Amino acid sequence: MTPARDLWTIASTADAARARAVLARLTADAGLPALDRARFLTAFTARLRRCLGEGGAEVAVRADADGQLHVAVRQPGRPGAWRHALSCPRPVTSPLPSPAGLDGAALAEALLDADADADAVLESLAETEELVGFHREELHQTNQGVLALHAELEAAALAQHELLDAERAARAAAENARRLLTFLANASAALNASLEHDDILRRLPDLLVPEYASDVDIWLADEERTPSGDRAALTAARTGRPQHAARHPGELPGVEDQPPSPLSPDRPLLCIPLGARTVQGVLTLTAPGERFDPDATVMLLELGRRAGIALDNARQYEQHRDVAEALQRAQLTELPEVPGVSLAARYLPATRGLNIGGDWYDAFRQPDGSVLAVIGDVTGHGLRAAVIMGQLRTALRAYAVEGNGPGRILTLLHRMLRHQQPELYATCAVARFTPGDPTVVWAAAGHPPAITRDPDGRVRVLDLKPGIMLGVPLAYEYAEHTVRLPPGSTLALYTDGLVERRAAGIDAGIERLGRALEALSAAELEDLDATAESLLKPMLHDSEHDDDVCLLLCRTSTA
Repeated sequence: MTPARDLWTIASTADAARARAVLARLTADAGLPALDRARFLTAFTARLRRCLGEGGAEVAVRADADGQLHVAVRQPGRPGAWRHALSCPRPVTSPLPSPAGLDGAALAEALLDADADADAVLESLAETEELVGFHREELHQTNQGVLALHAELEAAALAQHELLDAERAARAAAENARRLLTFLANASAALNASLEHDDILRRLPDLLVPEYASDVDIWLADEERTPSGDRAALTAARTGRPQHAARHPGELPGVEDQPPSPLSPDRPLLCIPLGARTVQGVLTLTAPGERFDPDATVMLLELGRRAGIALDNARQYEQHRDVAEALQRAQLTELPEVPGVSLAARYLPATRGLNIGGDWYDAFRQPDGSVLAVIGDVTGHGLRAAVIMGQLRTALRAYAVEGNGPGRILTLLHRMLRHQQPELYATCAVARFTPGDPTVVWAAAGHPPAITRDPDGRVRVLDLKPGIMLGVPLAYEYAEHTVRLPPGSTLALYTDGLVERRAAGIDAGIERLGRALEALSAAELEDLDATAESLLKPMLHDSEHDDDVCLLLCRTSTA
């Protein structure tokens, strides 16, 4: 037999009354004794009243085949629930009735039934009072009996008070532990949300002051100054064990005691080493009051360990980022001086995240005297992308030395990447300038379109459909295109980091770049380096970008 289940939403006093009436009828039909029924309904009503005062409740009711009735009351969005299980002499009615189906007459009947239950309880109380009277009369007849019973009752009352005190203390301890664990979880999430070393150090005092410390000092192992806290902090840094400095021993769990620090003679100091594998620094806390709480100390020690892990992750991230950026910059080309073509380029690493590596530009002469301008972007980031970028750059130059044109060069690069790096892709655009020839031959592999500006200010986007990305597992021959550039024209090659933003598509960025190129004055166009800076300012005005940025400008001579 499938257990009967139901879930009731209690949003008002009327809902609570209907729920109580339904449970009263269920338990009565199931043969639950009146006294047990009254106790349960009283506790249930009190719980609903408390929940209604805090926004409402949900009541879950489940009836088992063996006569067990389970009732749970919880507040949505809050942990924990009030639960009660009743053993009924008879099976519980199935399916369970819904409180929503009770009308006024049913509620009135439930009220009369409640009075009947109250009469039964009062009758039981009357019997109890009669029995107590009998005992009082009996005890009155002998003084010794009264004294003995009095002593027993007093001892029972004392034991009850002790049990109540122990229960209150246990509840307070549990609540304190819950509060500390919640703080530890939230603080750990805040520290691990950033990979910026300085940002983590700034967050620690904000988290700890004023509840867990009146003052916070953080000393790192690579600093020249000595840690505050003198002997205690130095000992923590040297041994990797937490230290407590105060006039009296703190006897804190997992902490060694030291004499008071001259820097804080009146308040205790707690010096916690930062780091999981090695000590990276010391977190020195000044007590928020006269002493450190032992339970809070255990939490602070764990927070120090987690803060050390966050700092270690941030340091490794910064080192990886710096190495990737250094490798990336080391492989970028110094632009050659070429008669008939002026060149200018910019590379800007990503300002957020580990998104460095993979974007590159290049420009060089071919054996026939023509000049190749190249822009490219390897998928992925970090050291691997920077290394693959270097390999592509080297291979491209090798294919160009053989006299291949832009389309053939991309075809050969595509084949190489498919065989050597089958899971890695790249985009690339190649433009060839030939001295004395006003046409430019270009080819693209999945790369954003080049933009040209004629001397009269007209801007064009070379938006012919580009070929597929390099490395896609498909045989492909890249087509070449030609565009006529009057003398004094400017060709802009760029990577998607310049035009693509999360809040807008790449097409909007390309359009914005075209407007910026069109808006350049004649004076700005005279100096191609100034032109590059003038283009970057409106495109990167927010100074934050998630990807590398490469820009390569080529201007044909007017002579």
